[in-house]
Amino acid sequence: MTPSSSTAALPATGRAWHLTARPQGWPTPADFALREEPVAAPGPGQILVRNLSFSVDPYMRGRMSAEKSYVPPYELDRPMEGAAVGIVVASQAEGFAPGDHVLHGLGWREYATLNARQATTVSTDLAPLTAYLGTLGMIGLTAYAGLLRVASFREGDTVFVSGAAGAVGGHVGQIAKLKGASRVVGSAGSDEKVRLLTEEYGFDAAFNYKSAPVAEQLRAAAPDGIDVYFDNVGGDHLEAALDVLKEHGRVAICGMISLYNVTEPPSAPRNLPEVVKKRLRIEGFLVSDHRDMKEEFFQEVSAWVRSGELTYRETLVEGIENGVEAFLGVLKGENTGKMIVSLPEG
Repeated sequence: MTPSSSTAALPATGRAWHLTARPQGWPTPADFALREEPVAAPGPGQILVRNLSFSVDPYMRGRMSAEKSYVPPYELDRPMEGAAVGIVVASQAEGFAPGDHVLHGLGWREYATLNARQATTVSTDLAPLTAYLGTLGMIGLTAYAGLLRVASFREGDTVFVSGAAGAVGGHVGQIAKLKGASRVVGSAGSDEKVRLLTEEYGFDAAFNYKSAPVAEQLRAAAPDGIDVYFDNVGGDHLEAALDVLKEHGRVAICGMISLYNVTEPPSAPRNLPEVVKKRLRIEGFLVSDHRDMKEEFFQEVSAWVRSGELTYRETLVEGIENGVEAFLGVLKGENTGKMIVSLPEG
């Protein structure tokens, strides 16, 4: 496949979201700006992609702060980044041709010019393109590696998943059931999401964490205790799990969305001595530490998707102009499953 050097129909400009201020507490639309900027033609070894969809995720809130973290902070007045899928419109790279669909890391914009080695071709034969931003991408691998490796899941375990109707949580619960969990419990932020967990995702029990104290509801849902807690929330959920975990229980901490926008130290958990008393193992993790599982994950999860054994939901927000609104919605728990911004042509 030879590179395409034609630039006759390339766009001159495209829109991109910039971070314009470091949020203090909850981000607001005033911290962002949607700006028109030049689109660069691809140079040797590069491709130009028109993005069709991009991902908005809770971890991006951390990149909006200047503090040192596991990924560099977003630069002010520069396009933000994140996973995206799109179509190649021009190529100067072997192995990529106009019309190819690719997954890459330059979302939050309409057009991206990037080195071809930073992109992966993906097929729509297996699943819709958006699935590569969720179930068959980083989200799915996070759930798979976090449960099976970090939490050392074993057949017969009882598993509690917080934020279970979110992108990662729904996959964790389903994978646990497919791998032989004896009981899976989830928390969610509405009665509608609770029904989704039990009626569609196959959770054995679920509860609305807004309707009563988490500790009280978790004890009722898992009266014999839990072996594994997959934490997406932190705070009162982690405190409740520490009380209900059995001896030698395991905790995989994927995220703590309840704390991302707080300006004061959290009040919970207040029961950390349980970690010693029960000899618990608590481990935070990043999906990037488990890329060696990518092939195993993709083979197993794609088979479950094809067979219908694993299902997933997406919340689609149309139009790049609504990108920040979609991101803020993720922080507020307004999504069911993966939140994705779609960029329709024209």
